[in-house]
Amino acid sequence: MVPSGWETKSLDSVTKVIDCKHRTPKYVNEGVPLVSPGTIKWGALDLITPTKRVSTEEYSSLMDHCTVNVGDLVLSRNQSVGVAAFVESDEPFVLGQDTVLVKPTEADSRFLFYNLQSVETQKTIFKLAGGSTFSRINLGDIRKLKAIYPPLLEQRKIAQILSTWDKAISTTERLIDNSKQQKKALMQQLLTGKKRLLDDSGKPFEGEWEEITLEKLAKYRRGSFPQPYGNPEWVDEVNGYPFIQVYDIDKNMKLKSDTKIKISDAAIGKSVFIPKETVIVSLQGSIGRVAITQYDAYVDRTVLLFQEFIVPMDKVFFAFIMQELFEIEKTKAPGGTIKTITKEVLSNFKVHIPSITEQQKIASVLINADKEIELLQQQLIDLKQEKKALMQQLLTGKRRIKI
Repeated sequence: MVPSGWETKSLDSVTKVIDCKHRTPKYVNEGVPLVSPGTIKWGALDLITPTKRVSTEEYSSLMDHCTVNVGDLVLSRNQSVGVAAFVESDEPFVLGQDTVLVKPTEADSRFLFYNLQSVETQKTIFKLAGGSTFSRINLGDIRKLKAIYPPLLEQRKIAQILSTWDKAISTTERLIDNSKQQKKALMQQLLTGKKRLLDDSGKPFEGEWEEITLEKLAKYRRGSFPQPYGNPEWVDEVNGYPFIQVYDIDKNMKLKSDTKIKISDAAIGKSVFIPKETVIVSLQGSIGRVAITQYDAYVDRTVLLFQEFIVPMDKVFFAFIMQELFEIEKTKAPGGTIKTITKEVLSNFKVHIPSITEQQKIASVLINADKEIELLQQQLIDLKQEKKALMQQLLTGKRRIKI
């Protein structure tokens, strides 16, 4: 049911939808950025990320059929189908293939931007594109997209409210990025001894750090097969045991809450068991992801596990050390598309470690930094969920705004 005062309209009745020119231009190292479906994301149009650029002559040829103004939208017809970005500067750009320019004529630009994000509009686009995010939507279907529109003043008020939420989301995202950078700098200082913390007496820690090879610091080994794929008798998704693989290691030094694969009793004899609170590191693919396990599990051969420490070692401190070390070493890893850290490379690893007390202090500081980031990340999730719920109410007229 259409709310009182609102109207159902097609996109081409409130905008002018202009297609790109369907030809591949000649690219240059420096020039005007070309916007393609892969670079379009919700928000302001990104003219920094695109690596493809064209000469001013190509720009004039490719964009002579339209004029771009601040407030126009660029919409993707392919890859991320139906995703739109708004133009917020006069900087020139070229419409790449499978992109369209949407010029509002009878609608508020920002309201239109949010309307395209709405659940109903995105469902329609998904169906028209063939039910797949990476399909393609026809230009005619874009022009016929229907939605309900309130009067212009109400559109502007709704857009203003949702823009406020977007600003809060952007601010939180910047805080997260800044916190991550600060933590990274802090790690580089604390884990190398360039910055020393205070001991329990309030004095800076003193003394040289010990240089030690990985082999003299800990007993470690790789996990092992089985490979559950192709062996149904080794898999038991209902009553099986957690089987950790590279992609089960999260970015925050934890395992995902549930492993992708669970193995059966038949596979246990061929697997390596690790108790909870074991330090593990991925050796292949996403090299250097570190976790301290939260539960008992079995482990794949692409994962390195530390069974026992030969010298006094705080596990959290050690996990941070491994994270930093692998960040450096993974660039040297042999292999093509899938790089791997080998046993030979591991044997050459050297680390510098302070006393166990200083290790624990450093670990505590870095854990607190992680907690601050996690808190901000949760705030970001909450903001996005609240904005989504508000959009659903405002863009359908279930909640009306006083003008």
